[in-house]
Amino acid sequence: MAELSTLARPYAKAAFEYALASGDLAGWARQLGTAAAVAQSGTMVKLLNAPALTSEQRAKALLDVCGDALDQKGSNFIKVLADNKRLTLLPEILALFEQFKANQEKSVDVDVVSAFPLDSAVADRLAQALRGKLQRDVTINASVDSSLIGGVLVRAGDVVIDGSVRGRLAKLAVAMTS
Repeated sequence: MAELSTLARPYAKAAFEYALASGDLAGWARQLGTAAAVAQSGTMVKLLNAPALTSEQRAKALLDVCGDALDQKGSNFIKVLADNKRLTLLPEILALFEQFKANQEKSVDVDVVSAFPLDSAVADRLAQALRGKLQRDVTINASVDSSLIGGVLVRAGDVVIDGSVRGRLAKLAVAMTS
C-alpha cells in the first residue's frame, strides 16, 4: 500500500493545493469522492484495466458515468490521471486529499469503540477531552464491540488509546509472563 500512496500523493497534493487556492475544498472533496466511488465499482475496474482501451477512452468512460458531478476542472484532473495511467489510484488520491483537508481545517475523525453504546453526554465529554489533547476539532464515530468487556478504544489517525478492559488484561498477561 505504501507504493500506492507514493504514486497518489503528488496528484492528491496538486488537487488539494488547487482546491485551497480556489477556495473550494468541499467541492473538490465531493468530486473526488464521486470519481473514486465510480472507479471502484466492479465493472469500471475492469474497464479501467482493459489493455485495449486508450487513456482517452478510459477517461471518457469514467466521465460519462460521473456525469454532472464533475466540473470542468475536475474533468481535466481525470483526463490527466488517465494520460498518466493513474485512474485506479482515485480511492487513494481521495484518502490523501481528505487527510490534507482535515489538517488544513484542524479537524480529525475519531473512531471510538466501546463495550456498550455511549450516551450523548459521555460522547460530548470524550470529544471535549480529545479536542484538548489533539488540538483539533473532533468528530466522533462510535461503534460497539462487546468483546472489549468494558472501557473504550480510541483511534484518531496514528494515535490509539486503549482504555478497554481487554487491553488492560492483555498488558497484565504480558507483564506476568515477562
